[in-house]
Amino acid sequence: MLFVSKEEITTQLKGVVGQNNGSVTLENADKLRDQLIDTLVENSVLSKSNDVKGFARYIIKSAALELGIVPASIQGLYEAMGRGEYHGFTVPALNTRGMTYEFCRAIFRSAHKIDCGAFIFEIAKSEISYTFQPPHEVAPVILAAAIKEGHKGPVFIQGDHFQVNAKAYGQDPKKEIEGLKDLIRQGVGAGFYNIDIDTSTLVDLSKPNVVEEQRLNFEVGVDLTNYVRELEPEGITVSVGGEIGEVGKENSNEEELRAYLDNFNALMKKTGNAKGISKISIQTGTSHGGVPMPDGSVADVELDFATLENLSRISRKDYGLAGAVQHGASTLPLNLFHKFPELETAEIHLATDFQNMIYDSEHFPKDMKEDLYKHLRTKFAAEKSADMTDEQFIYKTRKKGFGEFKAQFWGLPEEVKAGIGKELEAKFDFIFEKLNVKNTREAVDKTVELVPVQPNLDAEIAACE
Repeated sequence: MLFVSKEEITTQLKGVVGQNNGSVTLENADKLRDQLIDTLVENSVLSKSNDVKGFARYIIKSAALELGIVPASIQGLYEAMGRGEYHGFTVPALNTRGMTYEFCRAIFRSAHKIDCGAFIFEIAKSEISYTFQPPHEVAPVILAAAIKEGHKGPVFIQGDHFQVNAKAYGQDPKKEIEGLKDLIRQGVGAGFYNIDIDTSTLVDLSKPNVVEEQRLNFEVGVDLTNYVRELEPEGITVSVGGEIGEVGKENSNEEELRAYLDNFNALMKKTGNAKGISKISIQTGTSHGGVPMPDGSVADVELDFATLENLSRISRKDYGLAGAVQHGASTLPLNLFHKFPELETAEIHLATDFQNMIYDSEHFPKDMKEDLYKHLRTKFAAEKSADMTDEQFIYKTRKKGFGEFKAQFWGLPEEVKAGIGKELEAKFDFIFEKLNVKNTREAVDKTVELVPVQPNLDAEIAACE
């Protein structure tokens, strides 16, 4: 049900959510969870009215805080990991590309079964673009899922690969950085208190030595990290991640790690900012989405576990970071996932396999898939190279279907959503087990400070424009 005015929502809220002089009070949590939250979240995404969208998001965020659901930074846990107080698990960071509400609900259900507190919801800069999910939209959807599934406590929302475009930077550095700062501002304003800054695209291997190769990486990284610090709400230290090797390129090494971190930390100290990054992303042989073969299957990957283990150890022991971050891992063989916690990998990013599960699910309507693929073949025909099979093209392009068919995904029958949600939940059960995040809720509760940031109705409406 889509509303056309705030007054319609207010009518639905009677007896469930009260409003008094700009404050929100929760009167009936059960009624909110049963159905009203589904209506609110749908309007927060699909309403044609910015007033309705913003109001729905404001109510969701306010109700979440009333229920003890708080957007938070994982900084405290990562600092404790860097001190060696917690180890033996790898935090999963799960990308919310499509069917975001059902996707996040399934994650909460899996986490609750095993008392897991260490898990992150994230969306990358590129995903924000092609799935049509700006930060101020996706954050309330995640919080609505938390409300629906009875969650309580911190919710870690992360901006993944907030990345500098090297070509655009080469043409106009100021414009490219200002664009990225605008995205960071949107993210922090929406409750993204965890941000991975990716300036590794600026690494130049043609330079005479490793410091010069990494120079733009750490200099621009410091500038953007300081900008994050300027935006932090009072009492919150945003967890910032850095990166030394662009995913899909050359594998990282110790010399690069030290050149980046030594110079990054020195520059941060000069600026008077004590808080640098909490983790470091490295390249170990993976690529985002995997490499599709002519038949649409994904090529096997030889992941450099020795590099992952060594650089994670150095980043913890010598620099006090939580450890190394593994990107592009969701299409790796399932029998490898147990190795990440064994090697003390701090965090692992997972995305494409969940997308594949949605599209390939037996519950996914065949007619919608056919229409969606037909649309992609037409609209993005220019992206199909001469040597690319149709299967390869669809595999690489169907991620854009989440944005192109956004309303259709939200309008899927409830039994379809439930069926796909159960399949995703089973996968999350498996991943959480292999990453050994069972019973991490206690560690999170001990190390993560909850700082409620009250939403502002005018700001939520303005963000819809």
